[in-house]
Amino acid sequence: MNRLIIGIGLLAALGMASVEAANQEIRALFQPDSSQPNKNVFVNKTPNSGYCAIYPAQCVDNNTFSIQLPIRFESAGPILPGTPGADIGLKVPANWRQLTVTNQATGESETVEIRITGIGSQYILPQSAASLVGVTDILEGHRQLWTNNSWVNAPAPCGYSGVGGYYPANYWFFWKAPVEALCIKTAAYRIPSMAFSGVDIAYELRTPNPLSMSSGLYTGSLTYTVGPAGDFQMGSMMIPNDSNITLDFVLDVQHTLKVELPPGGDKVQMEPEGGWHSWINAGKRPTAIYRDQQFFLSSSSRFKVMLLCDAAGTGATLCSMGGSAGHSRFSIKMILPDGIVMPAENHPGSYAFPLYNNLWTGPFEPMRYVDRKPGILRFYMDKWDIDFMLKPGTNGTMRGNATIIWDSEV
Repeated sequence: MNRLIIGIGLLAALGMASVEAANQEIRALFQPDSSQPNKNVFVNKTPNSGYCAIYPAQCVDNNTFSIQLPIRFESAGPILPGTPGADIGLKVPANWRQLTVTNQATGESETVEIRITGIGSQYILPQSAASLVGVTDILEGHRQLWTNNSWVNAPAPCGYSGVGGYYPANYWFFWKAPVEALCIKTAAYRIPSMAFSGVDIAYELRTPNPLSMSSGLYTGSLTYTVGPAGDFQMGSMMIPNDSNITLDFVLDVQHTLKVELPPGGDKVQMEPEGGWHSWINAGKRPTAIYRDQQFFLSSSSRFKVMLLCDAAGTGATLCSMGGSAGHSRFSIKMILPDGIVMPAENHPGSYAFPLYNNLWTGPFEPMRYVDRKPGILRFYMDKWDIDFMLKPGTNGTMRGNATIIWDSEV
């Protein structure tokens, strides 16, 4: 599966608690890129806010993103040293979780996996940390307020992110969360009340291979619980205003399927290799009559191919042609560019797939984005049809028409 790392943030604001659910859309897009044909991944299209918007340099190197949700946490009472409430334990669902996304048009479903990889916030005190501790220095107040130093230093098993910021009564932090376990800070002094505001949560997203998906929007949701004993915890004393977080995923797949013929490629003249001279001048019967017509294929999606003969022959692969020389038949085979396979069959490279009248051949699937690569349509006559066409007394031209349909709706 392809992997995309994104982040989500929780925005807290003071007010009365309520029991609701917060929803946030996470949108990712796949479009083939001719400059990077082997890069078959979804790209995050959810605008950054919170941690990554404030400190973009911290997120670019590890491909992390962040957004915010309107959720707040407030302490249920004072935080007292030596009591269970003195432990502020942050925990996130760091293990992989699965959800199903479904194509709205086709009903096809795929699996997406996510795990939370980081958490951050700004804690808010009712007065300066220095006054609670009894010192004058702002930073020293935040350091002494907790038994295990200020919140820029993440307690195990969480990890240090490299960024922290402080004001007299506020402290802004972000921790990495490699495992699903409590990361605990313990108060060293009495704190009358506490709130968390602007909580950022980073996550990693595994997406399916877009080359095996049909074009369209794939949607699905995953709901997390919030609060003490929930999926997201900010401490046993910290009560959220929302009981759930629901992430609404939208995976937008925009495939390319384009077939180009060179100028004049819609008119094919079959003849023996080297022309008709040996037959006309020496009566040497040709063993093969054919024409290889090149085409150029651009594809990032599965597709199927159908042949429609204006006049069908007696066989599934045969089209009729006729004229002043009488009637005969021809067939068409297709050789696809490298990088296109038929998963149902293990054909070697440059395999010539026969096309069937009014029947689909495929599905074919790109192993990578194929950008205007050459393939071949081989128009040919079998030996029986050659012999029939070259019977004594025939002379002139035979004509026939065929239509080839390429369809990405597999």
